[in-house]
Amino acid sequence: QVQLVESGGGLVQPGGSLRLSCAASRSISSINIMGWYRQAPGKQRELVATMTSGGSTNCVDSVKGRFTISRDNAKNMVYLQMDSLKLEDTATYYCNAQVIGLAVKTYWGKGTLVTVSS
Repeated sequence: QVQLVESGGGLVQPGGSLRLSCAASRSISSINIMGWYRQAPGKQRELVATMTSGGSTNCVDSVKGRFTISRDNAKNMVYLQMDSLKLEDTATYYCNAQVIGLAVKTYWGKGTLVTVSS
């Protein structure tokens, strides 16, 4: 079991930056995949970026070159650095953890709202 708590959301102008943080309740070194998802109003939740325990990253095309995911296993933290924010990045951002064993266990945080507006 792992609890995830996001922070760092807020209101930012287009072109601005934010860094989201996700605090895990236990060691994340054994968590296979940590990631960020987002859900805009009226839309389905979508993948933003993931990072494996081995350090491999993946992100959706719409944020490539603008968003960077990182993890600090010593602090049990995952981050999403978001630069050059666009209006369409407005969404609630959720931290996700996947533990792969005999079955895949998935955990979610409650989300943090990011609003990009002028």
